Amino acid sequence: MIRIKSICCLLLFMGIGLSSWAQSSAQLKKQREALTREIELLNQTLRSTSKDKSLSLKQVNALNAQINLRVKKIKTINSEVNLIESQIAKNTNTIRSLQNELAKLKKGYASMVQFAFRNSSAYNKLMFIFASNDFNQAYKRLKYLQQFSDSRKKQAKEIEETQKSIEQKIAELASNKKEKVVLLSDQEKEKQALDGQKSVKSKVLNDLTKKEKEYKQELNKKQQEDARLARAIQAAIRREIEEARRKAEEEERRRAAELAKKNPNAKAPEPTARKTDKEALLSTPEAAKLAADFTGNRGRLPWPVASGSVTQGYGQYTYGKGVKVNSNGLTIRTAAGAAVRAVFDGVVTSIVQLQNQYTVIIRHGNYFTVYQNMKTVSVSRNQKVSVKQTIGTVAVDATEGTSDLHFELWQGTSPINPSSWLAGN
Repeated sequence: MIRIKSICCLLLFMGIGLSSWAQSSAQLKKQREALTREIELLNQTLRSTSKDKSLSLKQVNALNAQINLRVKKIKTINSEVNLIESQIAKNTNTIRSLQNELAKLKKGYASMVQFAFRNSSAYNKLMFIFASNDFNQAYKRLKYLQQFSDSRKKQAKEIEETQKSIEQKIAELASNKKEKVVLLSDQEKEKQALDGQKSVKSKVLNDLTKKEKEYKQELNKKQQEDARLARAIQAAIRREIEEARRKAEEEERRRAAELAKKNPNAKAPEPTARKTDKEALLSTPEAAKLAADFTGNRGRLPWPVASGSVTQGYGQYTYGKGVKVNSNGLTIRTAAGAAVRAVFDGVVTSIVQLQNQYTVIIRHGNYFTVYQNMKTVSVSRNQKVSVKQTIGTVAVDATEGTSDLHFELWQGTSPINPSSWLAGN
């Protein structure tokens, strides 16, 4: 009975461990496949750029992003290999434990068979029963013979099931080892590709050094464009705040007038202090609820495009000698003409057009999401939108043929890093 329990516990432990391992393995595999898709997307855009074109900031960022993605993929593969090695060790130990149990079961079964053989005749069984001192002892001896027979059948079944479990674990072990070989091969290919890309990056940086003057001109031009667009975004958000403040103040005056009308002798209320930007934006129950829901979904917001890869993150970047570019959001490379989606429910507050490209601003209480570099817009100002609703399409760079959406998140009039707000970051 003790052996039966130990085998059951061992098999239960194997089942729980296998379930946990399968879940972790599936997550890592999913992550590796996502990284592969991002790398391939950047490969396509880099291949589509003609070799005779001058190097640009977009190309450099795409190359850097691809190198970072490949490093992440190699780390993911390494985690998968470590997980498989751990599972191989567990399966090996399980097989050893099952084989030990099987040996014990077979030894016990052999003893039972020998005993059964010596007492196999019906005459011996009857003599064993009739030799009893009384009826109770005879009954007990009869029950013992029945239980002995049942126990022998049960032990034979346990031996058969244990043998099957061993065969199953051996098959899993072989599969684990095969998967490990495939992953190690994939990892080696990624390392070779990474070395190649680092060589390309080194050559790119050398070429940029030779063309530093033109490169700085391009960066300065981008800085000016980004600054102009940032001012336009901030002005649009400022107008929205002032409009919200004006409506809130009008509502307060209306309520004060109604109160005075109902009670003419009451003392007039003291004038309220000017509302802060946040108070103005959250002055209605609807706006306060929307902001709370938006905050509650931090880390779960969908991406503004169905698929893409971040080629430039949030913050300040230095290129060349002392040339700095400030990024208020994420630049996401995606497929040409890809649909742009709202990341949450909200209201379109502004549509800004600069140099034949559109920027859409959506308000979510006291938060604003900004979608830049759009070719077409399918929403209008003051229109309510829902999460994942298409609001337009990404523009295609006429020179390079690439499609980059720039996505920003603002809290009031201050930009914040959107990375931790989007799902999967």
